[in-house]
Amino acid sequence: MRKTARIAALAAAGLLAATSLTACANEAAGNASSDSGSKGDGKGEKVKIMVGGLDKVIYLPAMLTQRLGYFDAEGLDVELLSEPAGVQAETALVSGQVQGAVGFYDHTLDLQTKGKHVESVVQFSHAPGEVEIVSGKSAKDITSPKDFKGRKLGITGLGSSTDFLTKYLAVKNGVQVSEFSPVAVGAGPTFVSALQKGSIDAGMTTDPTVATVLKKKLGQVLVDMRTPQGSQQALGGPYPSSSLYMQTDWVNSHKDTVQKLANAFVKTLKWMSTHSADEIAAKMPADYSQGDKTLYASAIKSTLPMFTTDGVMPQDGPQTVEKVLKAFNPNIKNATIDLGKTYTTEFVKKATG
Repeated sequence: MRKTARIAALAAAGLLAATSLTACANEAAGNASSDSGSKGDGKGEKVKIMVGGLDKVIYLPAMLTQRLGYFDAEGLDVELLSEPAGVQAETALVSGQVQGAVGFYDHTLDLQTKGKHVESVVQFSHAPGEVEIVSGKSAKDITSPKDFKGRKLGITGLGSSTDFLTKYLAVKNGVQVSEFSPVAVGAGPTFVSALQKGSIDAGMTTDPTVATVLKKKLGQVLVDMRTPQGSQQALGGPYPSSSLYMQTDWVNSHKDTVQKLANAFVKTLKWMSTHSADEIAAKMPADYSQGDKTLYASAIKSTLPMFTTDGVMPQDGPQTVEKVLKAFNPNIKNATIDLGKTYTTEFVKKATG
């Protein structure tokens, strides 16, 4: 993203900082410059979509749709932009700099409490795709979230979805939010470094960082939420996370464009469900593998179960997200949320029909 655009996004973020917007942080340092194939063919209707980390496996459908040519096939010229923090992607959407954002569905609930009407139009996932990793040094002392008390727990950033999920796991297991220390360590190399140096005892992250940590034997999985089963066990139900969300007013006034986007993304989700992790990895930009194609394919394979095949919001998913956020977020706990306004299945159902 150009420097001027980044400054504009940060300036807008400053205006909304007091609202403590929900965020999904970027998976790897340098994602903002990792834009191989992120622009369309220059033809068709222009649409800008901000992604909370283009090379993050949980947001893989965004770049994969571009690489498969499905945007072009719908007559869209889609530009994918990447930011190191989802809060900036969210801010860029609300301020009108982009037409769509790829990030966690929980943004829509948080924003509704602040008078911002945003809705998920394509639901990529029915599980968070997140993993709580405990360092090798602390593995004997931290055997479940019940042991979070007094610990330094890594998150991508304050107010991020990793922050929210960490707080929920703690509270659910009898540990108050004030009894542990969240440490913003980012993701990718910075997360790995924090684990190596002992700056954190455990932390929440996604693939390909998970695969890297396990390969280097720096830690082990404590809580795995990359599958619907893992989400059920940790959170009590399906947890819709990565999605394409857009401002409701824009959706209602650009239904033809939204339908084309839904068509493209649903086609990608179906394609993913019938192809192997190796085949998916081969379609992605070469630099996403960071020099280890086998490890990257393995990371995709581990995360694939989180994705839907049709882009439809999973049944009871919104209720699970609301329950999780109400457990520790006072803004949502004391608010009445109209879940029906946080997502729509209008476009994906037409795409699947």
